[in-house]
Amino acid sequence: MILMDAHTLPPHDKAQLTHELLNQEYKRLKLEPRRSHMHELISTMLSHRTNHKDEEKAYHTMLERFGDWEGIMKADFDALADAIQTTRYPEQKVPQIQQTLRMIKEERGEINIDFLEDMPVDEALNWLTKLPGVGLKTATLVLLFNFKKPVMPVDTHVFRISQRVGLIGAKATANKAHAILLEMLPQEPVELYNFHKHMLRHGQRICTFFSPKCEECVLNSICNYYQDVRQKGIDKAA
Repeated sequence: MILMDAHTLPPHDKAQLTHELLNQEYKRLKLEPRRSHMHELISTMLSHRTNHKDEEKAYHTMLERFGDWEGIMKADFDALADAIQTTRYPEQKVPQIQQTLRMIKEERGEINIDFLEDMPVDEALNWLTKLPGVGLKTATLVLLFNFKKPVMPVDTHVFRISQRVGLIGAKATANKAHAILLEMLPQEPVELYNFHKHMLRHGQRICTFFSPKCEECVLNSICNYYQDVRQKGIDKAA
């Protein structure tokens, strides 16, 4: 049972409630890698500002045309850009992907990131974010999804819902949100994974960027946006 004025609870308590409510709303998931380590890394790089269907098409077209990571690393720029043309900004992603593959091979002797399994979290995050085109969101996603490390990936859905509900402040950046949310949540990777996946689904279905379906939302009793904006009719355009 949620108390009246629950939206005034401290952010830490709201984060716990958010996790519990979304666990009830959506089926809990097992944390198992959905694809190989290198596939996850490169596909996540391809996914920037690109939907999942187009990201997957680009990934598979790239491998079909060039065979393996070595072939992709040595591919002609224009040919590789054409192979990943279903993604946004392919001209930016080609040099990032090729340089990432070169850096991995030069440092490790092969194009493989399995070694991250045994690397401490902070060291692994630092190593990944030195790769071109790999930011904190990509690094945390790879480490949580594939290596079951206790990190909190913050995509656009996690960030938007966290601000609306009041888990993070209006001035918090997406990069800062990774650490803020991680501190508030259980440190077990499977819990962090479910929080991330449930927030993603909730952001796609209910707490959308335009015209969020607040009346259908299981979080509305604790949500700052719903209680302080929508309920008071301030957000007439939504």
